[in-house]
Amino acid sequence: MNAAQLLNGIALGSLLMVLSSGLAMIYGLRGVANFAHGALYMSGAYIAYSVSDRAGFWLALLVVPLALAVVGVLLELVFFRPLQHRSHIELGLITFGLALMAERLVVLIWGERTLRVTPPEFLQGTSNFLGVEYPSYRLAIIAIAVVLAAALVLWLRSTTTGLHIRAASQDIETAAIMGINVDRVSLVVVAVGSALAGFAGALAAPYIALDPGMGSAFLITVLIIVVVGGIGSIGGAMIAGMGLGVIQSVTTVWSPSVAVVVPYLALTIVLLWRPTGLAGKRVS
Repeated sequence: MNAAQLLNGIALGSLLMVLSSGLAMIYGLRGVANFAHGALYMSGAYIAYSVSDRAGFWLALLVVPLALAVVGVLLELVFFRPLQHRSHIELGLITFGLALMAERLVVLIWGERTLRVTPPEFLQGTSNFLGVEYPSYRLAIIAIAVVLAAALVLWLRSTTTGLHIRAASQDIETAAIMGINVDRVSLVVVAVGSALAGFAGALAAPYIALDPGMGSAFLITVLIIVVVGGIGSIGGAMIAGMGLGVIQSVTTVWSPSVAVVVPYLALTIVLLWRPTGLAGKRVS
């Protein structure tokens, strides 16, 4: 393994880290396997394509999370809250249906052709990093993801809203008895989780080719990351996402056929060793 292969894994892990932390937040509080999370990621990438084509990539990184946060608010108010007393399977199936509809909507608006987003001009080409010539934009992905992850953890640990989110994720009924507005907390969590999915899609847009199936391709991996990290644990999801990204990237160079089964192998090993996942059911 050389330094470039390791950096490829860290770049992939950075995307998985951002994407899975949003799903971990929603799963930890709502207990819903949000199968539409991959569609949110895909939508973020396509919206970033349209915005960056007209107003530049940096504006897209601001617009996409805001747009997907609005979608998250709609998910909470229209589906998650009215159906919160239904079984998780039923709600999961609804989110799966929403994901399928989102894919068809993307095809209707942008078509089925593969699209690409051009990174900002100063991030095109390569940079020398630790003696290795490496694509500048991938280094930017790593830096942005690390800063975002640190900001998210700081927000959860140092703010009143973060404290309420952690309390409600542990026991939502007890949190309500203690005076926490759990409806407001749920709205914030789903909005932020959806915004993170959209941001991951916008960040990935110059890195990978855009196609309507990109969300489905990442969804299973992200669900595995959330389970391996510990249901509801954002810190666990971040660690698992980065670790799995590095392992899968390095394994792909060695044996692509083996790399395909790496997420499932990791899931099996971790759950046999620690059924609650790496961090158990916590928020951070």
